[in-house]
Amino acid sequence: MFEVLVFVYENYWRGDACPEPEQLGRKLSAHGFEADEIRDALQWLDGLSLATQGLQFERQTGEGDNAITAARVTLGRAPEAALPQSSQSMRVYSPSEQEHLGAECLGFIRFLELSNVLPCGLREIVVERAMAAPGNPVALDELKIIVLMVHWSTGIEPDALVLDELCESREGRTAH
Repeated sequence: MFEVLVFVYENYWRGDACPEPEQLGRKLSAHGFEADEIRDALQWLDGLSLATQGLQFERQTGEGDNAITAARVTLGRAPEAALPQSSQSMRVYSPSEQEHLGAECLGFIRFLELSNVLPCGLREIVVERAMAAPGNPVALDELKIIVLMVHWSTGIEPDALVLDELCESREGRTAH
């Protein structure tokens, strides 16, 4: 399934540029993907579409030397109904989330949150889509694909350093 998602990400720059599921399925089949992989990926993408439906995404960029770029997620129907997350708040993961995501993925999600790459609204979509993914626990490389796909579906492009972290393997890196 994840190979199909990577193919979709690489060939359709934004979620709104992606063809309808039937046409996408035919294109994926023509590129040699197996029917069960295509089915699983299309179901997963359908769930992603439902998870982001009715949400508004806004990219915020700071000014100056210490500029921070972040995304803000609000409900399109009633932005005043959603309370902003406090800087002192903490996301507590259920036992099933902890088991399915594993310590490495949970640590990476926290890293993205602290880097202002994954606001709480997008984090919840990432967690929900990761829970819908196969694997127990989900591999870190697969979680990175999920994060990319969530950004892809919203049209929010992560900055270059984050994109590099999401796309590059940790193997062969030298710590300085």
